[in-house]
Amino acid sequence: MQILQNRYSRSLVEIKGVNYISDYKKQLWKKLDELSKKWQSTGLPSRSGLEKTAGDLHEWKVITGVSGLWDKPPLMLTATLDDGLGHGLEVIRMFSETAGFETIELGLLLTPEKIITACKRYQPDLLGLTVLQFDSEEDILMISGNLPSKTKIIAGGPVFTADREFAARAGIHFAAKNAAFFIQYLLQFEKKVTNNYK
Repeated sequence: MQILQNRYSRSLVEIKGVNYISDYKKQLWKKLDELSKKWQSTGLPSRSGLEKTAGDLHEWKVITGVSGLWDKPPLMLTATLDDGLGHGLEVIRMFSETAGFETIELGLLLTPEKIITACKRYQPDLLGLTVLQFDSEEDILMISGNLPSKTKIIAGGPVFTADREFAARAGIHFAAKNAAFFIQYLLQFEKKVTNNYK
């Protein structure tokens, strides 16, 4: 079924051309923007609700033939330093791919050296981290001080709620309270966005 949908989507693109894709990119942006604002106002749905929403948007993208918001997909790497489960990274992956990012999952409980090496190799636009422990600050500082100039760090985790200055001290460009604020950042990641914990 998915193969047939992909073929159908490509035929629509070929028939209706660039304007057709452009209109659906605008619709995708609007859908994500409305989701972000709604969840910031009313709170996030359950984990299964997040997964269903991302799945529904993915299905809509397949049907319309829209790959994402950008002609050239930005690249995001994801990793954890002190999180052995990585549930937050799964949410990051779902919605970044929905928006049109290419994602590479580096893994869990990685050393700063491994993360830095991967960033220098792949030259990502964003590095997504989940941070659980305060004693990870020195490791994050090491990472932020050795990234390619184009790479921005977006992170989430309880430390940012407990210490609102943690992100600035550690060199993190944006600390997202939850998926709603993460989506908001994706929609304007090329612009200067302030941390939402302040």
